[in-house]
Amino acid sequence: MRVVNRTRGIVLGDRVRTARTFLSRLAGLLGTAAIAEGEGLWIVPCRGVHTVGMRYPIDVAFLDARGVVVGILEGLPPNRLGRGVRDARGALELRAGTLAATGTAPGDRLEFDEGGPA
Repeated sequence: MRVVNRTRGIVLGDRVRTARTFLSRLAGLLGTAAIAEGEGLWIVPCRGVHTVGMRYPIDVAFLDARGVVVGILEGLPPNRLGRGVRDARGALELRAGTLAATGTAPGDRLEFDEGGPA
């Protein structure tokens, strides 16, 4: 699916997959060697993430049910626990550097072409 930051008019990812089941959320990006530009993972429901067992850093945007960014983690290194975001409905995991490159910040509204954020 495609994810666009409507506030800034920029595409965050055009090959974002969704993890909605317990097993797909548990697996997340584990077992992947890298995340390419334009790729990502929309995890729903989700209020917190970790990179335990991963080999690369990621950016994470936490969204509420309206698609508004309520928290971000930039460059979360491998083998770390990210802080939870109480108001989050889901988490969008992206290639490290994506949030800074697009200027994505809390308060921005993201739009999914299917399956998100609610």
